[in-house]
Amino acid sequence: MSQNIRDFVPPTCELLAFGEPTHQEPAFPLLRNALFAQLVELGFRSIALESDRVAALTVDDYVRHGIGSLDEVMRTGFSHFGDLAANRELVVWMRDYNASRPPAERVAFYGFDAPLDNTSAPSPRRYLEFARDYLRLETEIADLAGDDERWHRDEAILDPAMSPGDTEEARRLQALADNLLNTLYARAPELIPATSEAEWRRAAVHLTAALGLLRYHRQSARRVDEATRISGLLATRDVLMTENIRDIRDIEAQRGPTLLYGHNVHLQRNLSTMPMAGMILQWYGAGAILSSLFGERFTFLAGSLGPSPSGLDELAEAGLQHRSVTWGLFPAAGMTATPTGPTSDPSYFPLEQKTIDGADAILHIAESVALVAGDA
Repeated sequence: MSQNIRDFVPPTCELLAFGEPTHQEPAFPLLRNALFAQLVELGFRSIALESDRVAALTVDDYVRHGIGSLDEVMRTGFSHFGDLAANRELVVWMRDYNASRPPAERVAFYGFDAPLDNTSAPSPRRYLEFARDYLRLETEIADLAGDDERWHRDEAILDPAMSPGDTEEARRLQALADNLLNTLYARAPELIPATSEAEWRRAAVHLTAALGLLRYHRQSARRVDEATRISGLLATRDVLMTENIRDIRDIEAQRGPTLLYGHNVHLQRNLSTMPMAGMILQWYGAGAILSSLFGERFTFLAGSLGPSPSGLDELAEAGLQHRSVTWGLFPAAGMTATPTGPTSDPSYFPLEQKTIDGADAILHIAESVALVAGDA
């Protein structure tokens, strides 16, 4: 057992993916913060969370450049779990770390998710308008996109008959987005000197988000059996995550490795499976795709949880429970999955043997209450 992340970061690592088995356990993001501080000492210069990439630009502006206020950043910079105390602590730590360092040495904050949830996705309008305004064009977008609510309502994702994703307007928006992206790149030699590389990339991130939303809405409109349609939505979201992460690595390649933090189901190497309403949904998550693309440059650390106020009983991940007092890191090789107890947490996914077999290490939390209380 180890509590030092250094023991599990190979020299080839560019992406270290730290997964959690549930979004409801506060001990995981607390440990994430502690591990990231260790990783920064090893040369990591960025962290990317399972949160909207566009919204996260606000957080990065604050931690690297001191733009905005902490309260406003926490309110607008996270699409998921911005109210967690651990996220606030992370943002404060990063700002303090960066305050006395030159720009090249500052740690960066990213989100790697699209601006959506599994069951809802907004209109692409405001993302397209941001890029249009950066390009100083006069293209009318609002009339073409129509009422934002018809895109954002849950029915637009849950019922293909209610989706605007396969309408003539959606196809015209897709063509418009492609044209804006082409223009953004074609004019990069004049735009970047006139504004900055950071502003150019900000426009590109908004266009990527718009194109991703249009793809997600188009998938939601497919008239196929429901398991295929929803599995396709889950796969589309993880593909969008993958594209964001690859772009983040393009930005960060010369500065140092990146820590990814999200749910195991997104970051694991194996096929992801989710039971829902009598269906078995299957798709490859971002970790499976990235592992194929990055090879030895990708490392996966799977999160595992013992008894917890999150709803797990004392049998949860029992095979690891005896190995640590509060928490510990273990090589995944040779580990065997054990039965888990019942849970009321719908976001909890117990570690399956195939997840363990595809992991490089396991981080097991044996006593979450002690960690949250600061007793570890």
